[in-house]
Amino acid sequence: ELALGTELTSHAAQLARAEALRDLLGMPSLPARIECFDISHTMGEATVASCVVFDAGGPVKSQYRRYNISGLAPGDDYGAMRQALARRFKRGQAEGGPLPDLLLVDGGKGQVAEARAVLADLGIDGVDVVGVAKGSSRKPGLEQLLLGAAGRVLTPPGDARGLPLIQQIRDEAHRFAIGGHRQRRQHLA
Repeated sequence: ELALGTELTSHAAQLARAEALRDLLGMPSLPARIECFDISHTMGEATVASCVVFDAGGPVKSQYRRYNISGLAPGDDYGAMRQALARRFKRGQAEGGPLPDLLLVDGGKGQVAEARAVLADLGIDGVDVVGVAKGSSRKPGLEQLLLGAAGRVLTPPGDARGLPLIQQIRDEAHRFAIGGHRQRRQHLA
């Protein structure tokens, strides 16, 4: 009974967080699948992109992916984002895989523009793109959200109800990218 009660509470809490996210971003419905991309490198070397997936129950670790980025100038974060997104969505189209309702990209206007361009080039509609940029002070809770389709920038207060879920997803993508980057550096050493 205790385990079931904990599970039900956890599911209810996750649903409340998804509802708060929907309200914060002005989405018409709850996002059933959220993907977040992040790029990690050291001074442009051994660049790795990560993709983490969340659904109504939280993280779906079996669907996390890493992409070793190659063929770009060192430090080309926009190109790295473009390459990772193109690889993910081309493969998804070829295999008939699920599309996210919400695509978060760690970064600002440039990363959002790359994401929107990749989706447009592939003829993919119905995916909301949001950039998660660190605010001017670069402190957690002061993020700026760049709404791709609307071209608006939201600067929600640190206690905004939907913000903790965005932070959790972004932080998980960052953690996963750094882990992949460290592994790649070890293999290149």
